[in-house]
Amino acid sequence: MSIKRSVVAAAAALTLALGLTPATVSAQEGTVKEWDANSEPPKVVGSDKPQSWAEQVDGQRVLSYKVFSPSMNRDVPVAVIPATDLEGRRVDNAPIIYLLNGAGGAEQDADWLSRFGTRDFFEGKGVNVVIPQAGAFSYYTDWVREDVQSLYINGPQKWETFLTEELPGPMERTLKADERRSIVGFSMSGTSSLVLPTHKPGFYKSAASFSGCAATASPQAFNYARLTVNRASGTGDFRTVTPEMMWGPMGGEYNGYNDALANAEQLRGTALYVSTGTGLASETDMVGYLMGQGAPAPAASIGAAQLQVEGGAIEAAINQCSHDLRAKLEKLNIPAHYEFRNTGTHSWPMWREDIRKAWETTIKPSFGM
Repeated sequence: MSIKRSVVAAAAALTLALGLTPATVSAQEGTVKEWDANSEPPKVVGSDKPQSWAEQVDGQRVLSYKVFSPSMNRDVPVAVIPATDLEGRRVDNAPIIYLLNGAGGAEQDADWLSRFGTRDFFEGKGVNVVIPQAGAFSYYTDWVREDVQSLYINGPQKWETFLTEELPGPMERTLKADERRSIVGFSMSGTSSLVLPTHKPGFYKSAASFSGCAATASPQAFNYARLTVNRASGTGDFRTVTPEMMWGPMGGEYNGYNDALANAEQLRGTALYVSTGTGLASETDMVGYLMGQGAPAPAASIGAAQLQVEGGAIEAAINQCSHDLRAKLEKLNIPAHYEFRNTGTHSWPMWREDIRKAWETTIKPSFGM
């Protein structure tokens, strides 16, 4: 047996010995419940502040539901932009775009509805948009540990099961949608939007990853995930919440299963959009730009420094990940649309541009529209 195979086998054995494999989950469907988020808004974690997205819920242009997840034994808040035509009339038999939030998500008031004019952008386009408004720092994956207790992660985290087994059928029936689906994510969920299609080839017509790292099982990628999930602890101790609790040992069987780079062949047939900046500051990372957006000079100066240093470092790492994925997909002769920018940090201005480009270049064509 080669050294590489020995290491993989040992890691897999350790995974089993430690009980770090996801529990078998029965594929039950969830239950969609009527809910008015505007009158009963969820709170930003660690505060009494209502999550901003709830203000957009009006029962017409933006809907809200609670969807019970059997695997997690709890209700998941879900925002929906229903499919409409150019005259504002509801459209039946329309596809669904599943938009996944980034690391902090709605729990940190950093979701698709709060940070982008998602409602206005998709109005009249004839597609339903479904946004799970929970799952901060979860990577939208099924965790091997079910007993994690922290500020953000509590109890079973079975997000893949929810997104691929429990949510689609009931939501499609509720919205009178068809079975054309797309999945879109950025940052943390940019990884998820590539991993989930490898587990269910053909389930999604298209997948878009904005500033997401396809790899998870290499030392570098695994420790990118460590930096992300550690933020769920609220303590910064790198012990309360770890990627080992999520995927088991680095390079183990389950970690490898959740690596889209390693399993890129399974993306064949899915229309792909992949984007990244380089980490070098762009116009939107400058003090002057932030002041032009209404930020006072001191706040703009601090914000620009954070974007250029922290956001720059993160995006530089993602840039490497994205080029690794491109090399793998090209070797496999799997087509994708790439938006590899010469500048840009890990920040919302790029992702707002990406959703517009991904719609036109990848998602809309994948739906045959």
